[in-house]
Amino acid sequence: MSTDTSLARPYARHAFTLDEGLSPRAAIGLVVLATDQTIEHEWRQMIDLPGVAFYEARMFNSPEINAQTLAAMEGDIAPAVALIRPGERLDVVAFGCTSGAMVIGEEAVFARIREARPGVACTSPITAALAAFQALGARRVALLTPYVKSVSDWMADYIAERGYAVVGSASYEHGNDNEVARIDAPSIRESVLALGQNPEVDAVFVSCTSLRVAEQVAALEQAIGKPVLSSNHAMAWHALRLAGVKDALPQWGRLFTV
Repeated sequence: MSTDTSLARPYARHAFTLDEGLSPRAAIGLVVLATDQTIEHEWRQMIDLPGVAFYEARMFNSPEINAQTLAAMEGDIAPAVALIRPGERLDVVAFGCTSGAMVIGEEAVFARIREARPGVACTSPITAALAAFQALGARRVALLTPYVKSVSDWMADYIAERGYAVVGSASYEHGNDNEVARIDAPSIRESVLALGQNPEVDAVFVSCTSLRVAEQVAALEQAIGKPVLSSNHAMAWHALRLAGVKDALPQWGRLFTV
């Protein structure tokens, strides 16, 4: 007697059709550092749009933030990008490290990305911040970072060399990326308000993908009467715009209306 119950089980092969999946409007690739605890959380909120999706891969980094550890990441960029949606369309690839993009060099980062994704549009937090300054008409900016002073000063110089005056700067001087993600919202708010009250400041930029800023942007702007942007916030905006998504999202602040 047969014990194969599949002989009595009804089975049919059904026809199906394919649609464009989750990302008919835009498919965005995101490279996330191994230590980052924040960027995916904030991007899930900001890039919550019909037909738009982002897909991420993580790459190794040291939790200690200094020029040597940042530069060491360059060789791992292309392998990480290669893991994002292999063989499928990506409209933009974003590299999720502000200080790393500056130490390695924006164009060098994009060259590594294009080793895996030839011709793709690229951004990084600093690339996005500079584009945001231009879009907002902000020529004089204040900078808030969590970095040790040498990295923070180097970042201010980097921005200044690209034609924007850094008229105020502050740092938490904390070199451990795992703990930077735990700097609380009231601390960040107090710092932004202090920097933003300077009448010479056109906009405040909070640098570092680990800092939790996006949810506060609209309230901070209301408090100081000036644009506020952060690494994750600016890069989400720039990735959307590079992908051709022009939706106005005022709940995320002034930047998302331009």
